[in-house]
Formats: sequence, C-alpha cells, structure tokens
Amino acid sequence: MASKTLYSQRDPALKKRDDFEDILEERRNSSDLRYALRCYTPVLYKGMTPCKASMLKTIVLQSEQLHYVVNQVSKETGEAVDIIQEEAAGILEEMAHRLQLSTIRFFAFMLSKAFKALFRGVRVNEEGIQRLQQAIQEYPVVLLPSHRSYIDFLIMSYILYTYDLSLPVIAAGMDFLGMKVIGEMLRMSGAFFIRRSFGGDKLYWAVFSEYVKTMLRNGYAPIEFFLEGTRSRTAKSLTPKLGLLNIVMEPFFKGEVFDVSLVPISISYERILEETLYARELLGVPKPKESTSGLLKARRILSEDYGSIHVYFGHPVSVRTLAQGRINRSHYNLIPRHIPKRPSEETQSFVNDTAYRLVRQQEENMVLRPWVLIATVLLQNLDGLDSALLAEQVAWLRDVARSFGAFLDWPDHEPLSKVVSSSLALHHGLVRVAGGRVSLAQETQELSSPEEALFNRAVTVLSVASYRNQILHVFVRPALVAVAMQAAATTRKDDVYSFFSYIRNVFSNEFILCPGAAVQDFEEACYLLMKCGAMQILKQDIAVTDRGQPILSFLNGMLEPFLQGYQVVCRYFGEEASEGVSERQYVPAVRSFAAKCILSDSLKCYEALSSDLQKNALAALLRMNALKKVKVTDQVTLKVNKMAVQTLEDTLGGKVPVQKPVLARL
Repeated sequence: MASKTLYSQRDPALKKRDDFEDILEERRNSSDLRYALRCYTPVLYKGMTPCKASMLKTIVLQSEQLHYVVNQVSKETGEAVDIIQEEAAGILEEMAHRLQLSTIRFFAFMLSKAFKALFRGVRVNEEGIQRLQQAIQEYPVVLLPSHRSYIDFLIMSYILYTYDLSLPVIAAGMDFLGMKVIGEMLRMSGAFFIRRSFGGDKLYWAVFSEYVKTMLRNGYAPIEFFLEGTRSRTAKSLTPKLGLLNIVMEPFFKGEVFDVSLVPISISYERILEETLYARELLGVPKPKESTSGLLKARRILSEDYGSIHVYFGHPVSVRTLAQGRINRSHYNLIPRHIPKRPSEETQSFVNDTAYRLVRQQEENMVLRPWVLIATVLLQNLDGLDSALLAEQVAWLRDVARSFGAFLDWPDHEPLSKVVSSSLALHHGLVRVAGGRVSLAQETQELSSPEEALFNRAVTVLSVASYRNQILHVFVRPALVAVAMQAAATTRKDDVYSFFSYIRNVFSNEFILCPGAAVQDFEEACYLLMKCGAMQILKQDIAVTDRGQPILSFLNGMLEPFLQGYQVVCRYFGEEASEGVSERQYVPAVRSFAAKCILSDSLKCYEALSSDLQKNALAALLRMNALKKVKVTDQVTLKVNKMAVQTLEDTLGGKVPVQKPVLARL
C-alpha cells in the first residue's frame, strides 16, 4: 500500500534502514547472456495486457482532449483541422517511445558488462523493491529518481529488469536524439522524448500531456521522470519542476483513477563518472554535445574504479491520502474532463508542497560514503591536513553526522586509517598524499598563466565540493541556526529565529527548504543541536555549551562558501555593475569579477566561480527586489537597487537585517 505520509520534518530521529543487496554479485558468477535472455514476466497493473506503442499513439490521437485543443488551435490560427491534426501526429511520432523487449535484452547484456567493469557493486534495498512490486499491481505508479548522472535512467531500467518488474517509460530530453543509433535504441528501451521548453505551444503541450496521462490512466507501465528536471552538476538537489508532476496528478484530481503512487528513489554514487566534466561546466566550459562518437570515446572510463552505487526505493506515496483535506476535487466536475483546465492556486500550492517533500525524501535516503566526510573536512582546510589529524576529524564528523540522522554507510569493522586511505585511493585524482599530509590535488606541470592555474585549482575544488554537497541536507538547517546565532545581537531565541528566517529566505534557491516551513526547520535544527549537546534552550534564551563550540564552528564553515559567494555577487553589482548589466552577460561577468578577486587575494572562495551559485544568488536578489529585470528591445537588463544590494551584502557579512520577521509559534 502507498504510504499515507511523507517524511515528517518534525521527527528527524534515526529510523530503521532497509538492507541492501548487491545485484552485480550474481552477474560476476553467472552468464550475462543467460541473464539477458531469461524469461521476463513482470506483474502488471491489475493484470492488464501490455499496450503496443502503435495502439498507444492511436488512443492519444483519438482522445477527446486532443480533438478539443486541435479545434481551438484551428480557430485561433485559421488553419484547417486536418492540417493541425497532422501536425499533432508528427509531434507524437517525434515524442513516442517504441519499447521492444529485444532492445531491453541487448541493453541488459551490455550494461552487465559495463557495470561490472565500472562499479564494485550496485546495491538495492530489497524491501523497497517488494513495496514497489505491490504498488505496481494496485495503482498507476510514477517513479521519481534523483538525477546526478547520465546513467541514472539506465541504472533504473537495469534494476527493474533484474527484479522482473515492469519496465518504465522514461521522459528524456531531445538531446539524445542527436546520437542517432543510440537515441533510437533508447526510444526502443522505453524513452519518450520531449523538448526542453514549449511553454507557449498549446498543441505540443496537449499532445505531451495526453500521451503521459493515457499511459497513466491505463496503467500500461510505470512512468519515470526526474523531479529536478535536469542533472545536478553540484550533487545538491535542485528546485523541483512542477510541469510533469501536475500532469500525473491530474487524472486523480479529475476522478479518472482512484489513486496514483509516487515513488521517490535515491541514487547515490561513491564516485561520480562526470565529476570533472560537471566542474568544468560550472566554470563556463560548454557541455559536450551528446553523440555516438563521444560515447565511444568515453570507453576509457571502463578502466577506472568508480566504487559502489546505492539505490534506495522509498515508500510509495499516495496522492489520494496527501490530497485529503487539501484539494476539493468537486471543482473538476464543473466542466467536462476533456476541456483543459489551468490548475487553481490551491492545486499549485499542493503540487509544489508535494514536490519539495518528495525531493527532501530523496535527500534523506541518500547513502553517504566515508569520502563525503573526508571531502567536507578537506574543504574547510584547503591548505591540507596531517593524515592522523584528518582521520581524527573525520571520525568526529562521522559521530556528529550520525547524531543528526545521516544515512551513513561506514564499514565499522575496518580500522579508521584503512577506511580513510581506501577512500583517498578511490579519489586519487582529487587529492594528494605526500609526507604524511593530505591536501587537494594541484597541477604539477608548469602553467602558462595565473588564470590557468586558477581554473585548474577551481576544477578540483568544485569537484570535491560536489561530494561535500551530498551531505549538506543533513547539516543545512542547524548550520543556518549556527550562522544566525553568530550574527544575532542577543541570545534571545526570537532574535536568532529572525536572522535564521531571513538567511533561510536568501538561500531558498540554494537548498531544498520547503516553502512555509521556516518554523518547523528552526525547531528541527534546535532539536538536533540540543540532541548532540551543542546548545541548551533556557526559557527564551539559547545557550551554547562547551561541547557546542567546535560543532557550531564546523557548521559555520559549511555555509561559509555560500555566504562568501553571495557577497561577491553583491559586491559585483555594487562596484562593477551598479548601473545594471544584461542578463545574458551576468554569469561570465560575475565569474570574471570573482576570478579577479581571487587573483588579488581579496577572496579565497573558489566556489564563487560556480555558475550554479551565481544563478541562485541572482534568483535571490530578484526575489528580494535588490534587482529588477527590464526588457529593452530584445535584451533583458538587470537594474540594481543599490541600497537593497548593500543591505544584503552587510547581512551576509553578519549584520542583522533591520526588518525582522515575527516568530509567532515559538
């Protein structure tokens, strides 16, 4: 049965974790060909017969909703209905999957070979698989994996094939169609292709939404898509996109299905295949275009060791249960079902709230390996550490993380020194161990310019930061409290909350912070800090304990790169672009400004060079009215509110904002 509740923000206590099974273990001891050709008989939704791809397209093209939109577009454009209908058929032909078992078997064979070469293990929680198997038989299922690598969707289909579960149909970007043979093979393994942007195209949206809803209503196969919309280059969760989630919930809102099960899935990589590729993208190097030749050139990675993958299938979440008391479905009975209806404000709020909580559940079930802790310690000691001191600090951080409820996969049966040294060996490209000292790797060859040295150093720092970011969700709320305690003028709880609420709003694009949950986040953070003995709350005052000083210092260090990065953006608008800058030029211009600050030794924060941080800072400045977009001809210019930018820069530097929100419920 689908779970009645999502993860509760008010109860961050440790919970029982499922056991994992390595599905590659059997592959190493038996025939891959026999595995690929084995009998595959998945249990289907209510025992239905699978629908052929051609029949699915016919159902979509004959649907009442699509006919209604075709007639509307015909009236608006003056084009004949037949021509619009033909255009809709062309869109569907470009989009639709053509799932074929023979292609699935080919991928099963090839991926077995590749995964055994790349990974030590692919570990899956068996209880999650059992829950999914039951959910697929009862209601339409939507699979929602995290998205950190190109291979996420391949891993997903491989696992479902291994466990004899229904293969999903997967929303994919059009980029893959440029790979010709590979693109078509992905289509035949269940991918359906959608354009990155089609906001104003009413016909495209109608074909796309009807295609997805037809698959969902009839339960032909689980639908899979990434809530974040795109891969995270930083390994932080991205703000969820709501378009597809709206579509898969609509059949329930309209009473076309009894319920829909949403399954959050967390895919955790011990070593990410694209780590340096992502870092270069964040520094402005264009993403390589997907191509078959590029894929073939990437074969050299098969000689590398990428550690293990953990895939955690979360509890299926019932849309019906979530909607109780929040959505009045009777509104959907006022107009015929086939007439498209914009989601109401109430519905949008519900979908948005659900999306954030699903992403947070993905975060909570991410499996964290020792290297994540090592990376976190090294980034707060950029000059390096003695090996023994590094091990000591990692052990301390492990205990703090556990007390905060982190999902750590730590080999307790092995000596600490061995755990640390094996993690350093796996990530040998990012660290240097010499003379009993561990530091981040640096280029040894003679570089032509300081700018080139800066770029190479930044690639390493951002690559290591992508691993620290995997544990940020564990510490971000207590860290926001730590920053607030340091900046607040008093120890009064409501003053600390005021600054916490303000800085939480600033970083609401940077981290997954559920809208409207500031009080709950503050209470959770205070609970964790009291639980680990870092602070006490005496009536309306917060007191820091002796044990709490190193914990609060560490938590401040976790947020320091983000505080400095946002300050750099504010300085850029105050010093270099006080009259404004074009939106298109913003990222390269602020990156150049940050590089200049680092080269002049006025800034030590390499993460300020990240385009992800710069875009999140821009979103914060726009939301807080420190900037405003002004369109002149075809160019959008960012106009600066100097006073607001200066206020934000001062606040990030530790000065309490003048206007404080009221803490009503503490």
